Amino acid sequence: MTGEIRLAEANALLERLIAFDSVSDASNLPVMAFVEDHLRRHGLESRRALNGAGDKAAILATIGPRVDGGVVLSGHTDVVPVDGQPWSSPPFELRQAFGRV
Repeated sequence: MTGEIRLAEANALLERLIAFDSVSDASNLPVMAFVEDHLRRHGLESRRALNGAGDKAAILATIGPRVDGGVVLSGHTDVVPVDGQPWSSPPFELRQAFGRV
């Protein structure tokens, strides 16, 4: 696979992830389901950990061998509210400008 194809695939994935309205006061379960499906399609297992209310979740996925000194990546899917802010472009759309996304 060429670097150009990989970049296009990465941008398509980013575009889809950014499109989720994952404002912090709402459920993140739709984006969690998307990520779980994406991992599953690439042969990776994941575990979902729900919060007490059952409306938000975190995912744990292991990629590569489970050995001492391995790497764990941790992130979050929620964003701060966007209402009433002066965005110069839609906040849930991937934007490309000046060779950057």
